[in-house]
Amino acid sequence: MKNKEQMIRETEKYVKTVLGHDSSGHDWWHMERVRRLGCWLAKREGADVFIVEMAALLHDLADEKIAGSEEAGMKKVRQWLEHCSLSKKEENSVIEAISTVSYKGGNGEAPRTLEAMVVQDADRLDAIGAIGIARTFMYAGHRGQPMYDPALPVRNVMTKEEYRHGPSSTIHHFYEKLLKLKSLLHTKSAKNLAIRRHEFMEQFLQQFYKEWDFHDKGGSDFADSID
Repeated sequence: MKNKEQMIRETEKYVKTVLGHDSSGHDWWHMERVRRLGCWLAKREGADVFIVEMAALLHDLADEKIAGSEEAGMKKVRQWLEHCSLSKKEENSVIEAISTVSYKGGNGEAPRTLEAMVVQDADRLDAIGAIGIARTFMYAGHRGQPMYDPALPVRNVMTKEEYRHGPSSTIHHFYEKLLKLKSLLHTKSAKNLAIRRHEFMEQFLQQFYKEWDFHDKGGSDFADSID
C-alpha cells in the first residue's frame, strides 16, 4: 500500500510527463503554482491538504482544452487515482474538487466541498495578477487570437461554447473572465491575496490603453516620460 507521500511524488512525475511541454499556459509550472497556492490555502482554511494537493496537481488533465473532452480527461484522472490506490472516499473527494475547477465562461458548477473551493480559488489566483497576464497572452498566442481588436464587443453573457470558440481578443478576455474572478473567490485567504493581483491587472490595462492610443493623443505619454 502506497503512502500519501509516494502518491504525491508519483503524481508529480506523471503530470510532468503529460504537461511538461505544454505551450498554452497550462503546463507543469501552472500545476505546481496551483499546488503551492492550494496547500497554503488549505492549511489556513482547514481543508484536507492531501486532497487539495492531489486535485491541484491533476486538475488540468481533466480540462477539455488539454484532454479534448471532459469525459476523456476525467477518465484519465480516475485511472491515475486507481493506480495510486487511493481509498474510494479519497478518490471521490479529488474528483469532486477537479470537476468544479473550470470557469467555462461563467457556466461552471459551484464547488460543493471546502477542498473544491480551495482548489478553484488557487487555480483562479494563478489566472490573475502578473502571472495571470502572462498566461493570458501565452494562451491567446497558442490559440492564434489577436492581442486586441477595438471593433469587437465585450461578451458579458455567453454559453460555454461561445466562451471557448466565439470571436474575442486577449484584452477582451480580461473583461470576460479575469476581472470577474476576485469577486468569485470563496475563501477569506484567497480573497486577501486577490486584492493586489486584481489591482495590478487594472494598472496594466490602463497602461495598455495609453500606449495603444499613443498616436491619437499626440504622444503626451512619451513627452511626459522624457521631460
